Amino acid sequence: MSGPDRANEATSRAYYDDFSGWYERERGRGYHGMLDDLELDVLAPYARGRDVLELGCGTGLILDRIAPIARSAKGIDLSEGMIDKARQRGLDVVVGSVTELPYADASFDCVYSFKVLAHVPDIAGAIAEAKRVTRPGGTMVLELYNPLSLRYLAKKIAGPQKISDGRTEADVYTRWDAPWVVERLLPAGVSLVGIRGVRVFTPAAFVHKLPLVAPLLARAERWAVASPLRWFGGFMVVVLERT
Repeated sequence: MSGPDRANEATSRAYYDDFSGWYERERGRGYHGMLDDLELDVLAPYARGRDVLELGCGTGLILDRIAPIARSAKGIDLSEGMIDKARQRGLDVVVGSVTELPYADASFDCVYSFKVLAHVPDIAGAIAEAKRVTRPGGTMVLELYNPLSLRYLAKKIAGPQKISDGRTEADVYTRWDAPWVVERLLPAGVSLVGIRGVRVFTPAAFVHKLPLVAPLLARAERWAVASPLRWFGGFMVVVLERT
């Protein structure tokens, strides 16, 4: 890993250690609960009964729901603060980098990641590592941030939001990769199975707190995941196969 990459990881580690105290304030309900549900709908068929690894597992909210249906479930995260909370859930997790995974080649049937790779400058290196630890015929379910989305527009208008008393979203590296860029990021031996779109219609997270609007919008978002409008999802879930 180069010097700049190590410096970025140190910055990201401090950011997420700080974020860990606020991370679950809104998670598991409303807008964030909807996102988790939609992402799990995409992931579950590939994880069921298999050995899985989550890249950037955070406090373990997704891993905790995947573990009961998987044969084995492990997680890795850069932040000790996040990992401490995941361990409190009884999850099998370690501190480490997604660009230098501490696992042997071909260790998992399914490797997945949500809301993480968009914060990794060496995203191609992270995907190559995901491929390395995935068994031939296995699946990678990896989420990117899509600039062709209402979410991107909302972020530009609203500006960086607070993630703790002393930090905002501007304190961490963030990238946005359009759908046509995806295949350029893939290493040899990986094929694109499909793309799903999460958060197509939601203009801002707060609308999911409105009693009459929230259920209708959640239903529309569920429909949009695999629809022709998936290309405009703020979260672009890329399904890959290791050949």
